[in-house]
Amino acid sequence: MEHYNMNLTLKVWRQENNNAAGRFESYEVADISSEMSFLEMFDVLNERLIEQGKDPIAFDHDCREGICGMCSMHINGRPHGPWHATTTCQLHMRAFKNGDTIVVEPWRANAFPVIKDLAVDRTAFDRIIQAGGFISVNTGNAQDGNALPIDKTAADASFAAASCIACGACVAACKNASASLFTAAKVAHLALLPQGAPERKLRVMSMVDQMDKEGFGSCTFTGACEAVCPKEISVTNISMMHKEYLVAGLTTEK
Repeated sequence: MEHYNMNLTLKVWRQENNNAAGRFESYEVADISSEMSFLEMFDVLNERLIEQGKDPIAFDHDCREGICGMCSMHINGRPHGPWHATTTCQLHMRAFKNGDTIVVEPWRANAFPVIKDLAVDRTAFDRIIQAGGFISVNTGNAQDGNALPIDKTAADASFAAASCIACGACVAACKNASASLFTAAKVAHLALLPQGAPERKLRVMSMVDQMDKEGFGSCTFTGACEAVCPKEISVTNISMMHKEYLVAGLTTEK
């Protein structure tokens, strides 16, 4: 693959905290390698800002391997940038052309208040998980892998739902800032397994209720969430969550 350098203009959202007024600031970034990741490019920009005695840009990152879900950047109007099924840390600068202007913003949602610049508070997701996204029964020692037969179709669907990395791209892309795809993935991957059966009804009711309490919007099933999900979580999980919630509401004793 041909390697080349490029000069870019970045328009980056700067905001001191959630109570401060934010604004875009422009930066000229020269000699950026086409083989850098998007976050490496930001590292270079921040090093130059620090050398100039300026405040570096705050952004979330951790593993930089597309696993942790921390790299939350809205790039040119799309969460995680132009490449499909790709996290920001896996996005490389060859996705852009020399001379391009790139607009970078944080996730935009009332439930994700800005901490600083591009970093937002996503602990609302943690509280949804804490409401029921777990199995609490005492199972003792781990069973042998083949001791509990699980249908292959259900196992595959559960694994696919469990691949959600809780990055929040679904919320950022949704016109209503809905967390339905995230919550549905966490509900579905346990509901599909026999280990999740004992708490199945309480789980979905508690998690959906917590999602609403956090201030996320309603799902209108436009599919924007699935389109930008770096792990390609299917919206069919949302349908399953709605079914689980309806059944739980009709059959749970008051």
